Amino acid sequence: MKAKLGMSPIAWWNDDLPELSDDVSLEECLRQSRSAGFTGMEKGRRFPEDPEVMLPILRAADVTLCGGWFSGTLVDEELAVNKDRIAPMIELFKAVAAPCIVYGEVGRSIQGDRSKPLATKPRLSDDEMKVYARRVTQFGEWCAEQGMPLSYHHHMAAVVETEPELDAFMRHSGEGIPLLLDAGHLAFAGGDVLRAIGNHHARINHVHVKDIRKPVVDGLDRSRQSFLDAVALGAFTVPGDGSLDFAAIVQRLADHGYKGWFVVEAEQDPRKAPPQKMAEIGHAELMRVMTAAGYTVETEGFPKG
Repeated sequence: MKAKLGMSPIAWWNDDLPELSDDVSLEECLRQSRSAGFTGMEKGRRFPEDPEVMLPILRAADVTLCGGWFSGTLVDEELAVNKDRIAPMIELFKAVAAPCIVYGEVGRSIQGDRSKPLATKPRLSDDEMKVYARRVTQFGEWCAEQGMPLSYHHHMAAVVETEPELDAFMRHSGEGIPLLLDAGHLAFAGGDVLRAIGNHHARINHVHVKDIRKPVVDGLDRSRQSFLDAVALGAFTVPGDGSLDFAAIVQRLADHGYKGWFVVEAEQDPRKAPPQKMAEIGHAELMRVMTAAGYTVETEGFPKG
């Protein structure tokens, strides 16, 4: 089985907490991740929006674009509004041959509001979840028809955070909206990562290998502290530096035949956790567990020729 290893630039620049950002260029970010062994990078705020500008940068760094976040609002807004906003991103991602766009729901979410404690996350009724899941499915089907599949990202502090919420979303949505499995977010929410893979493996088309520091997560006062407070305290890290058993997680994905990208996404303070060092730790751990699980990790970056 073949797989690819990518990173998210959130280790270098944090969009929600600018103070957790390195003052490095896009080119330096790509150089550091590539030197650690990663062949892909998800899109971040310092990426150009023009493929004619982006492609030479990717080629020079010998990496590909392996995904990127779209802030969806389908829980509150209609399909047409989201179609208009995502259309330029679809054209960009097609032009640079990205595998998918990551759909993250920001409607009603408190993930970017440091004044809102984790316990005040939005919750959908059963009827609301049914309507929402069907709408997201329609949106996913439309995006795929335009030539770019989505990958739905369950996320802390959003309407689909917990394992029961994920199960409900998957039950009421359809194959038109594939799933991004994020180990760190699910574990943070108290979910069982291995069980979620077993239940939803047929729809997983993208994986974020985010680790957590369990003592930090367990020590949070969720009635008082926010998601961003947790990030600033170091709740997340890379595989090999945290509490999750990625040997078991990767093996479970391999058992179900997952092939594709494993993306390290670990937002933390770059002064306390230097991004290049963290990238090297994460890459080494993933190579260890992926090799043991029978994966062949592709080493080619930007396509030659």
